[in-house]
Amino acid sequence: MSKRVLDEYEPLLVEEVKARARTKVSNTNLLIATFAVCIGGTFQYGFNISVVNGATMHVQSFINQTFVDRYQTDISEFLLTLLWSIIVTSLTIGGFIGSMISGTLAMKLGRKGALLVNNIFALMAALMMGLSSPSGLYELLIFGRLLSGINAGIGLCVQTLYLSEIPPTPLRGALGIGTSVSITFGILIGQLAGLKELLGREELWPVLLSTTCIPAFLQLLILPFSPESPRYLLIDKGNLEGCKKALKQLHGANYKKELDDIELERKSLGSVKTRTTWDVIRDGSIRWQLITIMLLHAAQQLNGINAIYFYANYLFKQAGIPVDKIPYVTLGCGACECITALTCGFLIDNVGRKVLILGGYGLMSICCVLFTIMLSFQTASPVMPYLSVVCVFIFILSFGLGPGGVTNILSIELFTQTTRPAAYVIAGSVNWFSFFFIGLVFPFIVIGLQQYCFLVFLAICFFMALYIFLFIPETKNKTFTEIQNKLNSSNNEIHTDRAGSISFSTYF
Repeated sequence: MSKRVLDEYEPLLVEEVKARARTKVSNTNLLIATFAVCIGGTFQYGFNISVVNGATMHVQSFINQTFVDRYQTDISEFLLTLLWSIIVTSLTIGGFIGSMISGTLAMKLGRKGALLVNNIFALMAALMMGLSSPSGLYELLIFGRLLSGINAGIGLCVQTLYLSEIPPTPLRGALGIGTSVSITFGILIGQLAGLKELLGREELWPVLLSTTCIPAFLQLLILPFSPESPRYLLIDKGNLEGCKKALKQLHGANYKKELDDIELERKSLGSVKTRTTWDVIRDGSIRWQLITIMLLHAAQQLNGINAIYFYANYLFKQAGIPVDKIPYVTLGCGACECITALTCGFLIDNVGRKVLILGGYGLMSICCVLFTIMLSFQTASPVMPYLSVVCVFIFILSFGLGPGGVTNILSIELFTQTTRPAAYVIAGSVNWFSFFFIGLVFPFIVIGLQQYCFLVFLAICFFMALYIFLFIPETKNKTFTEIQNKLNSSNNEIHTDRAGSISFSTYF
């Protein structure tokens, strides 16, 4: 190639190299922001759910010894069980409280600001739980778990909002799946930390429970260097320059298309201000969206995944796995769920939200039938226990690929910027209440129905699969404005005939 041609193309080549460099930097910034919000957000949710299992026997022993030191008598089995139940379930009560205040924090402090302030609860929780043993106060465990729950409740709601608002439209599903990935990764790390080879020993259980401070410190170190949500800056605060700066940092030179989309959404909302929770509940125009996310979040806790983990130990014993090896197999279940959540992240923007969540609930329904049969004939054949173990992993795979990964993304995409925080307060509250409810009544369901308890979960999974098929739209690769136009069009198809009966024909 001649020197003249090279001189002519050299500026273009230099500009292309610079553009690629800017894109690489922006992609890195996007990944750093995602990691920062996840490690101090829903990672805490998953970690605090599982980490307590590794400390169960040691904490109960500590409570008994503390009771003896105080009252010179052993604690009754009933009171010990009650105190342990309070310690465990205080996480869900805190989560409910955190969900209720998350919308206000997200609007007053911004998404980034709310997440940073939220770490105060995690640090206070770690301090209380770490000092419980040296001080001889098991009450600190209750308050510590309550604060961990508040931290997890705020993190679940605000992180999901942030991750839905920072990526370009084609990557919204992939980054949004970070919520479920960080939950499952938190569960896995909590299980791993609780092994007796690590922090699961009797003398180390206070350290085990107080490690919740580590993700909080990591977020405080990394998140300040990431920008605030561009949508929050422009739509809620009217800060155009701040929005542009945030988009440049997150998207690089190709930020204008996303800026146009945000501007279009802002114009479509007009002078409508951010809605309160009560406003959203009373608004008939979004009633079906609200019912949908409430059902999705209730089903996420009530679909049988907790039953699977409950029966896992029994099934592993029946399959001949030594008792001391079962924690490692359970760790494999956690790793399986984490891998499927990651897989969902790769598939969701290609396959679509509706296909994944519908397929997930469909497979879970089939597994519920198989579990009922296998548990009923567990001793009929030596092969049955092994088939049951295979079914455990299929059920977990189905949950991770479907409901576990897609629910939070759909909950965000069905609402506009002004209704999204309040809608997610409602969804998060339903999620935590369902979590508390299943923890409270599940033992009685098992005692009353035994292996037939899976028929209850079959009904829930089948109903959700049917509801999703009939009523939930596909939101893949659609902007928030396009989704709302689709929802408005579909809502108009719900009409009342002359006799006053409601027809749902062609809805979604």
